[in-house]
Amino acid sequence: MNKTRKTFVIIYCIILVLTTISIIAGIQGWNKYQEYRFFAADTIISTSRPLVIAIPRVQTDSLLTPEKKAEREELEYYLARHNVRDDGYEMVANYYTRLVSDSVKMRNLPDFHLWNIGRWQGLAHDGLGMTCDSTNTLVAVIWRQDSITEGVRIDSTGYYRGGLNQHLYASGIGWRQSPDGTYYEGNWYDGRPHGFGFLVHGARQIKAGEWKEGRFRGERMNYTTERIYGIDISRYQHGKGKKKFPILWDRLRITNLGRMTKKRIMGKEDYPVSFVYIKSTEGTTIRNKFFVQDYMDARKHGFMVGAYHFLSLKSDAAQQALYFTRNTLFKKGDFPPVLDVEPTHAQIARIGGPEEMFKRVRIWLKYVERYTGVKPILYVGQSFVNRYLPEAPDLMKDYKIWIARYGEFRPDVHLVYWQLSPDGRVEGIHGDVDINVFNGYQQQFNDLIEHDRIQ
Repeated sequence: MNKTRKTFVIIYCIILVLTTISIIAGIQGWNKYQEYRFFAADTIISTSRPLVIAIPRVQTDSLLTPEKKAEREELEYYLARHNVRDDGYEMVANYYTRLVSDSVKMRNLPDFHLWNIGRWQGLAHDGLGMTCDSTNTLVAVIWRQDSITEGVRIDSTGYYRGGLNQHLYASGIGWRQSPDGTYYEGNWYDGRPHGFGFLVHGARQIKAGEWKEGRFRGERMNYTTERIYGIDISRYQHGKGKKKFPILWDRLRITNLGRMTKKRIMGKEDYPVSFVYIKSTEGTTIRNKFFVQDYMDARKHGFMVGAYHFLSLKSDAAQQALYFTRNTLFKKGDFPPVLDVEPTHAQIARIGGPEEMFKRVRIWLKYVERYTGVKPILYVGQSFVNRYLPEAPDLMKDYKIWIARYGEFRPDVHLVYWQLSPDGRVEGIHGDVDINVFNGYQQQFNDLIEHDRIQ
């Protein structure tokens, strides 16, 4: 081997070593420091010029940026309403711990650079190496007995670390931080979230639950005796037609959460009824003739009680609020009254659209709030949430939301109650009963009892 060639080999080896060190330093740095910005990086492998991926750390003297503060609040909201028996709780809790820890440990570090020196397939078939996929995206990988098991991938979607498939796309367990600050951690398949995982992005709602090919399906809840369950009833729980059935208040016990969809039941379905909502009025002419007796019996047997009104778009909202307050019992300790809003698309269009509808909703809510001294709760369906509620951000911010969604997955919004089925069974009540679950556990339910009841 001539002298020139020896010199070239030595230089080449030095570059390999420096590259490996840079990659390792980068992986370690990304683990610890998550405040960063992406700079333009040419991911096309080229032998004519170096590829530079620069990732400068951002120096911060405050605990958290505004975006991270908002993200932290969302995480705290999630963690307060879940516990270790919920899927993914520990994964989210660990991310929250890292977020809080990093906010006080962040400091400015020099940039690190990955210098491309051409196509190559790793230092060895068992250890750290570098390669590129079919799009010529540079990927740092770990070989295990001639197979790539995990690695680091930087492309236009962000920084990914975790399991890789044979095509060098995210598969298995891993996490990705995107240039816009979005963070996802969990299961992947062929480059997309698939299986259980959670996504956070600033003040946006945390999406923790099941994913399918990159689309969030929702949180599949585990139903245990630790959860807080309640029912809502109307005249129909007393039977239809001439045959009437009494409610046996001293025997109430939820024995079935509904048969419409599959549910993860942990143990036996045998839960106490922690709250009861009773329909009182509808529009300006309809009253539930069983309301007064049911209300008195429920309170007599120690149940937390609330009343609800069914909104009609055929009559004046203020007159409906007056009708509700005149025909409903309100006593100290009652839960907040509820406005049930279930119009069809045709009904909304007939009165002039969503803006007119929300105007009427606000009139009712404000009137009843002045009368009772507490903010009412807004009851809506999932389709209403998807189609109309985003047009009224003030209602989402100022009022607690109760959502009806008859499916396997919990509604993907902040809410106080979730009506999960219309066909539950309750000992002591004839026929089907609407079953609801409180969003949280005993501590949050105690807070509701302490701060939101009628005084």
